[in-house]
Amino acid sequence: MERSKDGGSHGSKAPGSDFLQLDVDRAPVGGMADWLTQHLRQAMADGRLPVGSRLPASRTLAKELGVSRGVVTEAYQRLSEGGQVAGRGRSGTIVVAAPVETRSATPTPAVPAVLFTSEPRAEVFDTLRAVPARIDLSPGLPDLTAFPRTAWLRTERAMFDELSAADLGYGDPRGAPRLRAAVANWLARNRGIIADPSQVIIMAGIAQMLSLLAQVLYQEGVREVAVEDPGSLGARQHLRSRQLETPPIPVDADGLRVDELWARGAAAALVTPAHQFPTGVVLGGRRRRELLRWAGEGGLIIEDDYDAEHRYDRPPVPALRAMLAEQVCYAGSVSKLLAPGLRVGWVLAPPKYHDALIEAKRFADLGNAVLPQLVLARLMESGEMERHLRLLRRRHRRRRDAMIEAIARYLPGATVHGASAGLHLMITFDAGFADTDLAEVALARGVKVQPLSWHAQRPHRPGLVLGYAANTSTDIGEGVAVLGEVLRRLHR
Repeated sequence: MERSKDGGSHGSKAPGSDFLQLDVDRAPVGGMADWLTQHLRQAMADGRLPVGSRLPASRTLAKELGVSRGVVTEAYQRLSEGGQVAGRGRSGTIVVAAPVETRSATPTPAVPAVLFTSEPRAEVFDTLRAVPARIDLSPGLPDLTAFPRTAWLRTERAMFDELSAADLGYGDPRGAPRLRAAVANWLARNRGIIADPSQVIIMAGIAQMLSLLAQVLYQEGVREVAVEDPGSLGARQHLRSRQLETPPIPVDADGLRVDELWARGAAAALVTPAHQFPTGVVLGGRRRRELLRWAGEGGLIIEDDYDAEHRYDRPPVPALRAMLAEQVCYAGSVSKLLAPGLRVGWVLAPPKYHDALIEAKRFADLGNAVLPQLVLARLMESGEMERHLRLLRRRHRRRRDAMIEAIARYLPGATVHGASAGLHLMITFDAGFADTDLAEVALARGVKVQPLSWHAQRPHRPGLVLGYAANTSTDIGEGVAVLGEVLRRLHR
């Protein structure tokens, strides 16, 4: 029987396609796009469609298969979102990357016994990244397939034309002057922060900032930095690596409990006020005033402007640095906007710590690599970064919506937190089980997630922190479905 254009059947057998010997009669009714996408991915993985291959025109392939053109364009779109193909104008749709692995070829990963422990070890994130998984729902990654490769390469070539021989020598440990000026302008436009370029110090991401600032604070006699709870395990690890204690301060629906911060008597506090990690809450107006009042009495605010640019259903919130520059050490990076592998971030330190941070940076590495700094500066100057951010917001919003829908379908007992912004969702459960068990079994099933308990120092409801930005809607749905199956097994 021949498939009709709406997926039904009529008349005689469909002619089929010589392309990959596709037989449409083997496709499930109602799942044509999934079937076609899977076959194309498999062909890319096994070499039948090597990089550089051209896919048939959607209209041509649809006619050969006897399906609607929408089925083919949907499959091509999924491959494009996954980074396997790209449109090349009149040249058509071209294979640009093979899948790292295929679903059928992925072995069941061996989960290291030390991974999901009650007290995660220092190397826990390295260990988790090294374990293979069919679907990685780890938080903290943007859509890396959307990295503006063409604009980056074009700008890099242009910068080589401008570079003198001297520009390739040892530079300023504070960072390239051009990038520091571009960052100052970027912060003024997008975060309401007025700063002179001389105040900007370029760092190798937030991680290096935390490590070097902790070193400086320890030398100044500071022995602890209060942190949000739940809050970033990675941030705690960096602070503790420099012998600083990290007392937990509770976070509720309005953000950090500043009254608890006062009671603790800490000299410094690390906060993510624009989009708290992992709960996703925004520090409320009253809490902001209380926190600034605390800082005005001598406390140091370390402001990690985490996910501030990735917002979907709420207006922007001002940076704390814009309100109290003297007591706020502000940090940002391009890890969530472009790629963490670039290792480029910046810090605006209060005058008290500015020179000491420059000295620490100098003896750490003599400054970041100059060429990526200059390329990034040009992208900020040209407006390319804003264009890229607009693209990411549209794509990330779709994937967020897909994850919310999948959670409602496969995890109906979960409570979703932090959906209005960011690159991840936090979900919690009322049931009594260990979220590390859920994460461990899910990883054995090929789905990688982070348990909420990793990021909490005090007792907390079980939950997961799920990243959605780096996955297609199809993979998100499949991954959450696996989580639902695992959870049902745990409850038996």
